[in-house]
Amino acid sequence: MASYGKILSLLRASSDEYISGQDISTLLHVSRAAVWKQIKVLRDLGFEIESKHSQGYRLLSSPDVLLAAEIENNLDCRLIGQSVVSFPVTDSTNVQARRLAEDGALEGTVVVADQQSSGRGRLGRRWESPFGVNLYCSVILRPEIPVRQAPQLTFLSAVAVAETLNEVCHLSAEVKWPNDVLVDSAKISGLLNEMSAETEQIHFVILGVGINLNMSAEQFPEMLNYPGTSSLLETGEPVDRLLFLRTFLRRLDAYYSEFLQQGFAPIRRRWESLCKIMNRQVVVDQGSGLLRGTVVGLDPEGALRLQLEDGEIRKILAGDVRPVEK
Repeated sequence: MASYGKILSLLRASSDEYISGQDISTLLHVSRAAVWKQIKVLRDLGFEIESKHSQGYRLLSSPDVLLAAEIENNLDCRLIGQSVVSFPVTDSTNVQARRLAEDGALEGTVVVADQQSSGRGRLGRRWESPFGVNLYCSVILRPEIPVRQAPQLTFLSAVAVAETLNEVCHLSAEVKWPNDVLVDSAKISGLLNEMSAETEQIHFVILGVGINLNMSAEQFPEMLNYPGTSSLLETGEPVDRLLFLRTFLRRLDAYYSEFLQQGFAPIRRRWESLCKIMNRQVVVDQGSGLLRGTVVGLDPEGALRLQLEDGEIRKILAGDVRPVEK
């Protein structure tokens, strides 16, 4: 059976020209009937495909949906994205990724959705996930590292998100400890990493990523714990979500490979270079009280290093960090 993803690639490659059913059949080594069936699948997904007798098929327009076949096509990653699962709508990509991981899914499997009905953020907060505008994805990893090092992967994904926003969307994204990405002090991305492990062994880690790309002001909830923004609101230009996702996965793949070979140090340096509160005074709300000091970086495990007024370096393992306004 022909893959509709491969047929879609041929239609895109032919640009405004028609490509005959016979040519598609020959190139993909399938029957004309199989080609027709997959053309129907594409039309059902919302692709507008014109057919003309004796000339063939021509792609007129595409819906803004993320399809596994298009994401995988020539992705050229070593590990991440070798298997992609896509949903028009799902409860949560992290939930789906966990189910797949528990069933033995390959390391590097990516789960992506156009909409989440139960998207989750840090501390169990709801992550607004309207249809067809943002990026909601989760990646299954099975790193052979000590359990205590698993939180370092949060910083790896934060760096990959921020750098992709800067490259594709021409933004000046910054990272916020422990798991957010900001633009002009407004949250554009949140990361939710979850782990299944025993005392000495990691079974899997789920890297969950939510990035506001084409979200309008009206689509943000009225009450937010932190000011939110999107690439569209910052630049006025829509983002090609497929291009963004593929660029992000390639960067994540490269950094994960580097992490496994060289450890946390290269990622820590990149994270610190993207952190705008380095060497700035901040207030840390730890729930039980406030702590004031100067951010001096990350420690080798990923804790925030805070220099207090008396010179003591305090490791911050949890808390909400906000810069002191001058």
